[in-house]
Amino acid sequence: MNIAVLLGGTSEERRVSLASGREVVEALRSRGHAVVPVDPAFGAIPPEDEDSYLGGAVGTEPPTLEQLREMGRIALGAALAELPALRTADVVWLALHGGDGENGRVQAILDLAGMDYTGSGVIGSAIAFDKRVSKELLEFAEIPTPAWTRRDADAGEVVRTLGLPLVVKPANGGSTVGLTVVRDADSLPEAIRLAREYDRDVLCEAFIEGRELTVTVLDGEALPVVEIIPGNEIYDYESKYTPGKSTYVVPADIPSGLADEVCNLAVRAYHALRQESYSRIDFRLQDDGTAWCLEANSLPGMTATSLVPKAAAAAGLAFPELCEKLARAAIGTEG
Repeated sequence: MNIAVLLGGTSEERRVSLASGREVVEALRSRGHAVVPVDPAFGAIPPEDEDSYLGGAVGTEPPTLEQLREMGRIALGAALAELPALRTADVVWLALHGGDGENGRVQAILDLAGMDYTGSGVIGSAIAFDKRVSKELLEFAEIPTPAWTRRDADAGEVVRTLGLPLVVKPANGGSTVGLTVVRDADSLPEAIRLAREYDRDVLCEAFIEGRELTVTVLDGEALPVVEIIPGNEIYDYESKYTPGKSTYVVPADIPSGLADEVCNLAVRAYHALRQESYSRIDFRLQDDGTAWCLEANSLPGMTATSLVPKAAAAAGLAFPELCEKLARAAIGTEG
């Protein structure tokens, strides 16, 4: 197949996307496919520039807001559908994270251009990316999710409703960028200010003490549960993307009945949030065995430390085969 891998972009998760894209490009080439990496911010990446362009590490910090604004001013994203590398591709492999790459806008452009692409469609992408909408649908589907409120509520009311500690985060975003665990009421205004730098809509959510679990759902079937033991207090940007910073247990060391229950909740969330092809559903597990669904990731990370490849490997599916399987699913072929 001729495959264009979209990576980079202009969201706060740009560096993560470049790392994911690099892994996907190498995996697909190892399966004999012709692959062109394309950054929607700048266009197709010439072969002679690939090593320098994709060779950088994710780092322990996301790009600054100023760097993203500068990139946005020179971006060519509006002409994404006109890029020759996309027009000649059999399928577009989406390795974008955050922002326009994950909120349904790129998917809409590709739909209008008649191009096949990996992952969820416009509606599923938009729903999963908007945490407020996701939580409303999870509640409607009777899937346990932490109590929450909008940031426009009075600070005192937020604390009275959710208690302490609580989590403040952008309603649209990922990789814990702009997220704060608030442990005293005086810190709440600053946490809201930080989150608003990344999104106008801010979500305040009850903090669930417990273990970090995640489930990849592939074609409607749950892969083995992964437990994350973060190196920091929470599974933040540094813990996610610094090799060796966190520990992963696959399958998670939990009773089989509980694992089945979490997988069932993940599949229910996958369908409730209109996910397609594959998605990663995140949970917090309390000591009493209650699993709380946090969110769905419609384009989860594919870096060297990412969770989907770990779950797939535990299910007997090597990373190159996984990448090819997703590409073939997008165009409706199996062999």
